[in-house]
Amino acid sequence: MHYIKMHGAGNDFVLLDNRDGHIRAEEYAALARRLCARRLSIGADGLMIVERSRKGGDIAMVFLNTDGSLGEMCGNGARCICRYAHDHGLAGEEQRIETTAGLVIGRRLAADRYRVRLNDPSVIRPHVELCLPERSLDCFYIELGKPGIPHAVLHWEGWDRLARRALFELGALIRTHSAFPRGANVTFWQRAGHNRVKAITFERGVEDFTLSCGTGAGSTAAALHVLGHADGDVTLDFPGGTLAVSLTETDGAVRDIYLTGPAVTVSEGEYIGT
Repeated sequence: MHYIKMHGAGNDFVLLDNRDGHIRAEEYAALARRLCARRLSIGADGLMIVERSRKGGDIAMVFLNTDGSLGEMCGNGARCICRYAHDHGLAGEEQRIETTAGLVIGRRLAADRYRVRLNDPSVIRPHVELCLPERSLDCFYIELGKPGIPHAVLHWEGWDRLARRALFELGALIRTHSAFPRGANVTFWQRAGHNRVKAITFERGVEDFTLSCGTGAGSTAAALHVLGHADGDVTLDFPGGTLAVSLTETDGAVRDIYLTGPAVTVSEGEYIGT
């Protein structure tokens, strides 16, 4: 089975091209669990499967988390898919990718740098109170696309000074909080300058922090604008690299979220495991 390994700011993926239908859809979940297992297989934060377009796009993308669950969309993964489409002659300088959350449009800026337009928010709740065992937290909740990718965004100055275990336990607790019926990705951010933040995301389906999160970046930028913490393009420094977000915000309504960052091909080969 031929695969390609890619990453966007450290958020890494295994990509399989299934335009010819040689992989049955019912095999996808098991493949994700098998191929994404770190130290036991190729290892990745998710599995991306390229399919033929059905609604006028260049190609379709099916995204699965490491636990085999279906993801609505992935911003870093979408940039990697856009690069794959361009490099393999499936799309030109602009790429149209069909996802579960809707059509994503990408553009090549350089050989290893792409911009994608994330799905517009379908839900925004600026202040959600989270009652935790030892404290209450105020978070910004947003869903990108429809069905939306759920994100909880929390301003936490000094999150990077928390012990790794404490931060993990807090992220896991919020990710499964009863306020979020479908669960939520959880992003902590702190100020790093004007329109610049340092962030980290605990991802649903990975059940751990990843080196970066594209939709987490878009969601955080939306929160910063709606809450009055940003007045222009937002730069987000994640552990795995830097992402840039531009958007339009008017009276709490957010649209036209553009995510820019790296799309890197790491390796490719034949998977021969059983």
